[in-house]
Formats: sequence, C-alpha cells, structure tokens
Amino acid sequence: MQRTALVTGITGQDGSYLAEVLLEQGYRVVGMSRRSSTITNERIAHLAGKIELVQGDLLDQASLVEALKETRPAEVYNLAAQSFVPTSWNQPVLTGEFTALGVTRILEAIRQVDPTIRFYQASSSEMFGKVTESPQHEGTAFHPRSPYGVAKVYGHLLTVNYRESYDLYAASGICFNHESPRRGLEFVTRKVTDGAVRVKLGLAKDLRLGNLDAQRDWGFAGDYVRAMWLMLQQDQPGDYVIATGQAHSVRELCEVAFGRLGLDYRDHVTVDPALIRPAEVDHLLGDATRARTELGWEPKVGFEQLVTMMVDADLARLGGGRRADDPVLASSMYSRAP
Repeated sequence: MQRTALVTGITGQDGSYLAEVLLEQGYRVVGMSRRSSTITNERIAHLAGKIELVQGDLLDQASLVEALKETRPAEVYNLAAQSFVPTSWNQPVLTGEFTALGVTRILEAIRQVDPTIRFYQASSSEMFGKVTESPQHEGTAFHPRSPYGVAKVYGHLLTVNYRESYDLYAASGICFNHESPRRGLEFVTRKVTDGAVRVKLGLAKDLRLGNLDAQRDWGFAGDYVRAMWLMLQQDQPGDYVIATGQAHSVRELCEVAFGRLGLDYRDHVTVDPALIRPAEVDHLLGDATRARTELGWEPKVGFEQLVTMMVDADLARLGGGRRADDPVLASSMYSRAP
C-alpha cells in the first residue's frame, strides 16, 4: 500500500524539498500548516495538486492528535519551528513553545494515536554552540549559545527519551547549516546573495552584516532532506550528524557571492555591531561519518556551487531573468550602484 508521510513545516525551505523527495519515492504527502489569513505557500506552489494540506499547530495538542487521526501517516517529519536564531532572543518564550514544547506535543500525539509511526526530529548544529571539539559528531557535548539552540537541545533529548522510554521509532538529524534559493531572506546566506545582486543592479549601495569571521558548515538543503528520509528507512532509529565536513566564513560567503557578479565584497560590505549576536557561535564543523557509513548519504553540492546557484536565482528574480554570466550585466546600466 502507498505510504503516507505527514510533514510539519512543509511551507518552509526543507519542507518543500522533502515533499519532492517523498513524492519521488511514491508517498502520499500531507503537509501540516497553521491556520493563517496570510498565504505563505510560495515554496510549495509548484506542488499544487500533488500534495495535501491539513491544519495543525504545534502549540495545540488536540490539533496534532486530529491531524494524525485524519491522515494516518506511516512517517512524521517534524520540520516546523521558530528557526531564526536572532528572533529567539527577542521572542525566547515563543521559541521555546514552538521549537521545544512543540516536539513534546507531537511525540505525545504519536504515542496516543499510533506508536508505530516513525518520527523524524529536525535537530540543529546550533545545539553545539560553544564547541568543545572539532569537528562535531553525534557524541559531542552540547553548549547552546541562543534560546533557539537551547530549545533545539530540549527537542533533541526529548526525542531520545521517547525512543528509550516508549520504544518509539524516533530519529533526529543534527543538520548543519543548509541553504538554497528557497532560503528566507532573513538568513545570512540569502541576505548576502540577495544583497550582492541588489548592489550589482544598482538597487542598493551596500550590505550591512555582523560577524564576518563566523564559520559555518554550509550545504545544500536538497541534499540534506534526502538524509532525513533515509533515517526513517533504517531497521533501528538513531541520531545522525548531517554536514559537508567543510567550514567557510561569512567573509568567504561574501567573496564568492560578490565575485560571481564581478564585484569585490570589500567595496560594498560593512560591519554593523548591532547585528552581532549577544553570544556568538564562532565555528561549526560537522563530522557526518555515521551518516555516510550507515545511510550511504553523501552531499552532492559544494560550497561555491551552492552560493553560485543562490546568486543566479536572486539575479533571475531581481534582474528580469538574467544570469551572472549574462553579458548585459557588463554594461554600465547594471554594473554601477547609485
């Protein structure tokens, strides 16, 4: 019989890519979304007619129970969260409700409705925070440096607890930063690629950023969601670091993005102290040996290819379909900021 997968956060970057993978595998895909007067389905608009949507809210236990009863999934992927780290300082309680207690509510709903459901929890490299060793692996100690990171630790450890206490098939993917043209504009990678394009097209004079020396292990979201699916196909549940094993600084990100457009980032990027985190995470680098060995997973898209992909997508969006290698961009009309 056709398996059903329920995906929370399906309207986000990861949810949209995961839906594509699940459809390729022959699943009936149901996305759970909160009731809202604002339509935010642009990332899954191309999947209209191929997926179903059901209302549910990680803040409301009863809605989760009803969603499970209505859809009867074999697998649940919990991707929903308040996932923007800077916002977690401004809204720490809301972040905890969604990103931490939301995991409790959905695990409880699974335990009550159908404990045979396989569950995936989207954990985060931000749990490592002030790292004690590098690279970070599944056994590395957690020292989160933001309310978001703290909430993710709660959700991660609770997933382990329910697996051990109730024998649920509950797995966690400790995903390092993963990006794409579908990433929100508030995240630093899209902020950089969008900002570089705006400077190139004369739509902005400069780009203001925080710590340029912070380093992250950046990969392609389309690669990472396949690892999520693979985790729920194993005989036994477990926790896996998903990463490329290569770290790059925000400065390098700027260099590649602006360089793709024939610009020197040093002429356009300024550091704004107001954008530096209260407690900085300086260096994250993942060791995905277990995922490679047990899941057979490998990242396919490298750092420069990823940044190039994102710049080209933002250029097509803002520049009337142009690409960075378009000779029209060499004209003075498009190569000069005001």
